[in-house]
Amino acid sequence: MPPGSPHQESRMNRFPATRDAALARVAAFEPEAYARSRNALDGAVSGLSPYLTHGIISAAEVLAALAARHPLTHQHQFVYELAWRAYFRHVWTARGDAILQSLHAGPMPETAYERGLPEDIRQGRSGVPVIDQAVRALYATGYLHNHARMWLASYLVHVRHVHWRTGADWMIAHLLDGDLGSNHLSWQWVAGSGSSKPYLFNADNVARYAPPPWHSFGSVIDCSYVALMRLAQGERTPAPAPSHHGVDPPALLSAPPAALATAPSAQAVAGRDVWLVHPWALGEPRADLAPDCVAIGWWPAEYHRAWPWSDLRWAFAGNRMQALTAACWHVSGAELGAALASARSVQTGADPHLAALLPPAVRQRQPAPLFVPVDQPCQSFSQWWRRSMHGVQALHDLPGLAVLP
Repeated sequence: MPPGSPHQESRMNRFPATRDAALARVAAFEPEAYARSRNALDGAVSGLSPYLTHGIISAAEVLAALAARHPLTHQHQFVYELAWRAYFRHVWTARGDAILQSLHAGPMPETAYERGLPEDIRQGRSGVPVIDQAVRALYATGYLHNHARMWLASYLVHVRHVHWRTGADWMIAHLLDGDLGSNHLSWQWVAGSGSSKPYLFNADNVARYAPPPWHSFGSVIDCSYVALMRLAQGERTPAPAPSHHGVDPPALLSAPPAALATAPSAQAVAGRDVWLVHPWALGEPRADLAPDCVAIGWWPAEYHRAWPWSDLRWAFAGNRMQALTAACWHVSGAELGAALASARSVQTGADPHLAALLPPAVRQRQPAPLFVPVDQPCQSFSQWWRRSMHGVQALHDLPGLAVLP
């Protein structure tokens, strides 16, 4: 589907790729309502994750704006949610590409899991309403409530015995907020390969938190947690009869649509200071850049070959990148280095998605951390939280808030 088509624009209406849209969500967010209702699919969630993942707004900005209007403490539930993002980034930084493999054994041996995604799930016709509703919502909006993500992952891994990595790779391609650290480590948490036990759910749990079309009484998940644990440990059960009516999965693209990229031009940057805009640094240009600094967008070719995106995600990131830059290049790290060789200087926002791909001459600007950095690797969120919050007595003791103007 070409960017800008009427159908795609209607799908994008939920998440306009602008900073104003992010700020409007912050202004409308009610932290206390979130704390009461966040587990329900119709709860008062913020919907800020796509903007946070792509750097359109920072977690510190969000928290500071909320604290200016609401009596938040450093132990508010929303602070915990932002902390989980920071914790997953901590694990990713400590372990690197090891997060793409199981961190430890799950309930079954690695070889017991299937490596292909079943077509009935891919097409949203598994016959289990909660699963089919989740798949259709993912494709239609590029977003899923966290509870729906957990249900989908748990069903795939523990009922259908599909390896968590297969599911994680599939889901991240469609999520507007898809972050390798948060997504893949969340799947490992559900799978039990990154946590002390697998996450399981049943039809009663769905009925408690989801609207009636999602309810799944009479399906394979309408059973006890004892029965679900037996499934997670290898007991087989007949797959539900798939529905005859599915959906066509969106195509996945390993390169941006032609409208979102141009050929690199060394002449355009010769002798210039360059601010390199990439998919995870789509915020406003830094205030300390030279007045004549030129902004160039970069789609890292190596990354997108490994992690293709849906058209919806390309449009979200692409619309924002085009609004910030003079040109957008889809090239490898080596090709980028050659195109920028004549520039006077090159800077960019640091991010682990592409740190290994950047040419050595590019200066990576590290964002100020919201939470106290923890150097020693932590084996659990609770361990990381205790160390990060040591000495923090109030919200504004967090270092990320202290550096904001």
